[in-house]
Amino acid sequence: MAVGAGVGLLFPEFGQSLAPIGRVFLKLIQSVIAPVLFGSLVAGIARGSGIGRLGGRAVLLFEIATTIALLLGWGIVWLTEPGVGVALQAEPVKSAVPVGLGQVLENIFPTSIFEAMAKGSVLQIVIFCVMVGMAARGQERFIRFAESVAAVSYEYIRYVMMLAPFGVAASMAATVGAGGFAVIKGLSYFALVAWVAQGIFVGVIALGLWWAKVPLRGFAKAVREPFLIALGTTSSAAALPKAMEAMERYGVPRQVVSLALPLGLSFNLCGSTIHLAMATLFVAQAAGVPLSWGQQLLILATLKLTSKGVAGIPRANFVILSSLFTGFGLPLEGLAMLLGVDAVIDMIRTGVNVLGNCAATAMLGARGTSSPG
Repeated sequence: MAVGAGVGLLFPEFGQSLAPIGRVFLKLIQSVIAPVLFGSLVAGIARGSGIGRLGGRAVLLFEIATTIALLLGWGIVWLTEPGVGVALQAEPVKSAVPVGLGQVLENIFPTSIFEAMAKGSVLQIVIFCVMVGMAARGQERFIRFAESVAAVSYEYIRYVMMLAPFGVAASMAATVGAGGFAVIKGLSYFALVAWVAQGIFVGVIALGLWWAKVPLRGFAKAVREPFLIALGTTSSAAALPKAMEAMERYGVPRQVVSLALPLGLSFNLCGSTIHLAMATLFVAQAAGVPLSWGQQLLILATLKLTSKGVAGIPRANFVILSSLFTGFGLPLEGLAMLLGVDAVIDMIRTGVNVLGNCAATAMLGARGTSSPG
């Protein structure tokens, strides 16, 4: 970010001339949207069958937590408006989502999944994947195929992200060259608000633990090590083994730990959910894109579905945002702009992911849900 922003400030015309490099990088991210959604959603939904009563209670708790996280992320950006005044300069993007309610309902169902993938109609892709996932329950060979598609997609993302320093620097140079110091100011404010939002959610977690009668001091001591691993590695998956060990040592029944924590990697990444909501509304504010109440509700509902399964993969959040931006007419230049400050936010976002997972596991254990059903 620093190099690109410096070039944009000192040499604005040259910075703007680097915009094509940034757009190539963004196109590479866009190219993997469909396989990521297909692999992660189909496999996640198909695997969701047969988890029993304990799994059902866990998923219910996860959905409540991620809904709170989603509304918190959206609400704090709506109140603080960090994107207002940034004046993001970008190529106009036509929304793939119809404005009228009747049109929306009609167009969320795809005529052809290939046409939906080609047009970037994220809602149609999501609906198709959800239905295929439900139909694939019990079909182990097909589920393994979907998981393989997801695994290859994540490896593709890893290769693309090797180009991130160049793509982000070029995009930042172009954005700052066009918008000036206001861009840097807006991004710094956004990063500060992001940390505040994650801190508020830690308070929500504490309230949930208090309600479930989980001793806060003992829990804090138990999760300290997995939390620090998450901060250091910025990977929820990397902290999973130590988190499972810590929760068992804390006294949560093994059958609860072995189901709830791995399941939470797909369904309960609250820190990432907060960030997805914040990033979307921030870019809408920065680009001056008005969103009706209906569009805002549709975006939140889409994020609830698309965030499952991929948030635990480094940088996969940006694939989800890319698909959402394409569908709702938000400029992809905002995505590269966000990548410029992501390192500042990523550690606390991942830490809250792990903290929320451990808290949900402790709450399930404390509420006597140790029967696997």
